[in-house]
Amino acid sequence: MTPPTPPTATAPTTDVTPGPAPAGIPDPPAVSPARGGLLVLVGMLLVALNLRAAVTSLGALLDEIRVGLGLSGAMAGVVTTLPTVAFAGLGALTPWLVRRWAAPRVLVLAMVALTAGQVLRAVTGSAAVFVLTSALALAGIAVANILLPMLVKQHFPHRTGLVTGAYTMALTVGTTVAAASAVPVAHAFGSWRAGLGVWAGLAALAVIPWVPLALRARAARRAADRAATPTVVATPARVRPGRTRLGWAMAVYFGAQSLSGYAIMGWLALLFRDAGYRPETAGLLLAGVTALGVPVALMMPTLAGRLATLRPLVLSLTAFSAAAYLGLALAPRGLAPLWVLLLALGQGAFPLILTTIGLRARTAEGTVALSAFAQSTGYVIAALGPLLVGILYEATGGWTAPIGFLLVALAVQTTAGMVIARPRYIEDER
Repeated sequence: MTPPTPPTATAPTTDVTPGPAPAGIPDPPAVSPARGGLLVLVGMLLVALNLRAAVTSLGALLDEIRVGLGLSGAMAGVVTTLPTVAFAGLGALTPWLVRRWAAPRVLVLAMVALTAGQVLRAVTGSAAVFVLTSALALAGIAVANILLPMLVKQHFPHRTGLVTGAYTMALTVGTTVAAASAVPVAHAFGSWRAGLGVWAGLAALAVIPWVPLALRARAARRAADRAATPTVVATPARVRPGRTRLGWAMAVYFGAQSLSGYAIMGWLALLFRDAGYRPETAGLLLAGVTALGVPVALMMPTLAGRLATLRPLVLSLTAFSAAAYLGLALAPRGLAPLWVLLLALGQGAFPLILTTIGLRARTAEGTVALSAFAQSTGYVIAALGPLLVGILYEATGGWTAPIGFLLVALAVQTTAGMVIARPRYIEDER
């Protein structure tokens, strides 16, 4: 289904192009809505399952990998920082890719890169090759991160909340399963390589639905080129979120919530261990944040799609996170399950911002531009989270200062959330 064009537009420039289709991101090929939509949905869910598995499986096996490859402390730091760097830098290239090739073709290449990168890094004995092949795998994830909100807008414009909730839930499930099973798989096969490389099979599976969709898109493009006659068409002005208040508010909200999320994933288990919990129990409490986030990920986009303004959700998520941080600072041991529950609710900011990307754009082109800018800029901000928490913990020897920093980040997130809460469209701010 083709999204409606915005009612307000800047003065267009004109050029002579072959074919009736306007410049920019092409419409999906004409196929049976039921069949085509189902295939796209299955493909999106399979891609979403892969969006964090390569990252969390690496984190779970980092000690074994460091010993096995002889990684220095600096090299291990590079490996753990790669995800946010790749998501920020490589994700920004996605709009350029989509302007040249259909989204299904780009996704095929992204999932092939993810598959190849995971296989190669699992078999190499070189630390340098391990870093390079990890970057290849993360490049595929970075591109897919940006494309999924655009595909929701392009194929499911009237079910944005439901479909976003479904793929966000799939992402959360993939994250949890990879984190929980990487070590057992490695132990079962006697090598960290198995625990790391097994996820390449899941990435290869995600390629399958996109191959026929890519072939259809290619055939439709060729047919349009053969039937085309030169005609004067309006070239729509390119959407540039970096020049708008809404674009920056989206980027800051995405970055602040990701900063908190990465800090929690990196340091929460140690906080609970310092509070007196056994390592196994601390790990389970950390896993509980992700597991409890699954229903939140499913419900949040639907709620966001039904509300006239997002202010109640923004403020509620802030309240949950603030209560959890204060509880962790004052009584980390006594009510740990409650703080885990509140953290999981507060992390609903992630599915909320993914949904908002689709809600704040009228067109597929606007969605992919906003998605690329918000996520790329946001991941630059997010990279500071685990680093600064670690520095503050090392400097003070406790958790009061790190939690204070997370509360400041939460205040910034809330301020940006108030800006994006009001219904508006990125195309109108060009």
